[in-house]
Amino acid sequence: MENQESQRSILYLQPYDDESISHYLGRWFHQEVVNSDSYSLGRKLRLGKTLWRWENFYFNPPPTREELQKIDELMSLGIERLLLMFPSQHEPIKPKPIRICAACYVEAPYHHMSWQYQSTEGCERHRLRLLSRCPDPKCSRPFPIPSAWATPGRCKCGMPYTTMARKQKPY
Repeated sequence: MENQESQRSILYLQPYDDESISHYLGRWFHQEVVNSDSYSLGRKLRLGKTLWRWENFYFNPPPTREELQKIDELMSLGIERLLLMFPSQHEPIKPKPIRICAACYVEAPYHHMSWQYQSTEGCERHRLRLLSRCPDPKCSRPFPIPSAWATPGRCKCGMPYTTMARKQKPY
């Protein structure tokens, strides 16, 4: 195991359980050693708009083995691990609106892929409805795609997710 860790690329970033590919790409792009975006990297790897589509939860067509291999060569995650950040082919998703459980995010600050599943009505752990926009009546902005979250843990208006969690309704 230690030998495997030492052979990983300097660009390696450990993904979280159920982390969405959009959130992971955002974290990966914002690393100091990367300093890139989906468009630039997509061109460099000859993937076109593939990474942009993934950031925006557009998975039709689903990722190909060739696309995953190109990304894996760079990120050193392994194709099987990469696939865990995508929805199952049997689980339809809603690309918009972006949905979150603020209570989960406070505990573990990342976007869960399962929050975008059409079948997900709320958070099973906290028994709360998912939020699709800031609950502050002065703001009410929909959440941006996870790869674009500039200030993790708060809305653009400044409302922290801890406050949002208290405003989530039970389900």
